[in-house]
Amino acid sequence: MKSPKKILLITPPYHSGVVESAGVWMNVAFVYLAGSLRAAGHEPIIYDAMSHWHTYDDIRKRIELEKPDVVGTTAFTAEIVDALKVLQLAKDVDPRITTIIGNVHPTYCYDEILTAKDNPVDYIVMGEGEETVVDLMNCLSNGGDPVKVRSIAFVRDNKVMATPPRPFIEDLDSLPTAWDLVDWPIYTYKPMKDSVLAIVSTSRGCSQKCSFCSQQLFWKRKWRGRSAEHVVAELEHLRDAYGVNVVMFADETPTLDGKRWERILDLLIERKVGTKILMETRVDDIIRDEHIMGKYKAALIDHIYVGVEATTQATLDSFNKNIKVEDSKRALDLINAQDIVSETSFVLGMPDDTPESMAKTFELAKFYNPDMAFFLAIAPWPYAEIYPLLKDQIEVLDYSRYNLVEPVMKTKTMTLQEVQDWLGKASREFYTHKMNTLNTMTPKKREFMIKVIHIIATSSYLAKTMKGTMPADIKRMLETIDIPF
Repeated sequence: MKSPKKILLITPPYHSGVVESAGVWMNVAFVYLAGSLRAAGHEPIIYDAMSHWHTYDDIRKRIELEKPDVVGTTAFTAEIVDALKVLQLAKDVDPRITTIIGNVHPTYCYDEILTAKDNPVDYIVMGEGEETVVDLMNCLSNGGDPVKVRSIAFVRDNKVMATPPRPFIEDLDSLPTAWDLVDWPIYTYKPMKDSVLAIVSTSRGCSQKCSFCSQQLFWKRKWRGRSAEHVVAELEHLRDAYGVNVVMFADETPTLDGKRWERILDLLIERKVGTKILMETRVDDIIRDEHIMGKYKAALIDHIYVGVEATTQATLDSFNKNIKVEDSKRALDLINAQDIVSETSFVLGMPDDTPESMAKTFELAKFYNPDMAFFLAIAPWPYAEIYPLLKDQIEVLDYSRYNLVEPVMKTKTMTLQEVQDWLGKASREFYTHKMNTLNTMTPKKREFMIKVIHIIATSSYLAKTMKGTMPADIKRMLETIDIPF
């Protein structure tokens, strides 16, 4: 290699107050990208500007300090505006810096990005990035022609070039990681005292075809899992080397291969790993695993999110969820029976939604009885299968608001503001209900819910919505256990 590249990987400083209200979450994709780049002889640096709450001025100074050859960033749809600002900063600091971007939005909206006025992007990495970014850096280091690098898009002679896609990486166990480049002290899980949080990927892909989701498109409905032994060994390494005591699985469906998943649970139990695990999975996998839910608890699976999304079969069918309404209630009951924290979400603001249908949704949410429920605004990703059904209702074109929190489309009978008001009402109703049932919970869940309600009411995107809605008797009860409101 003629000249190894110094690559500064920067997370965009985007904040919507959703997951970050519960903790500080790392971008695990950078851990893999940096690992692959370093193994190939390059010099990667991970700079999590988002988690540090750094300003654009901070980011500019860091770029000036590091003097990188390449600045790379990442973007889902709501992040894309900030991500492009980061790359523009890099060009402002030094026009010779090569700029790259990847993730779902650039993969499918590369033409829109590359043809925009004052576009700051040199190369878009499409799809899975580890092999592609290494090939691209090697190509640039050696003075090669990028058109020979698969799965990238760029502009040449005022024309957008998109190279053929590369196959998925088959052996995920073979991918190197760069955990030592992570700024560990900033990553914590707020409901757990003295926590050190890691995000771990045990698999990639999703075999489902949910019409509102980007994952089936990005992963082409294929799924690959790391070996159970490799996953558990990584959790042990993170525990021993960095003090990690809580892990969130980044996967959409870590449980898809039932035999592999049970092996993971068995190893976690046998080796007494001791790390609390937060995860998401599908309703039907929980129902499948009814006979081994005790293993979930013994393996310290502490928090499970399942996507209920809707409380009517017609809406579930329009989402291609491939589950029955009654299955969602059953899955949540199975999780709750193990004293595992249950979480779900409901998507509101579809074209046919009305105040009556929304009211029915949050009443049914109480009946489903998850510990946590989030009422999300449908986000019309421009590349999602459901987009043609939604596009006529879209009123907001600013991608930074496509964050599942702010509605960007009206319904057939409701204005944008009315949708926003009902989203707020749903959250207030649900969490007021949970506060009124604290005394019926197990000690573990009661302690968890007190902490979470405090977080939601003071430092989440719902803080303004919840303000002034807490009954006086609930405030007094919480004050007796030293939770200030």
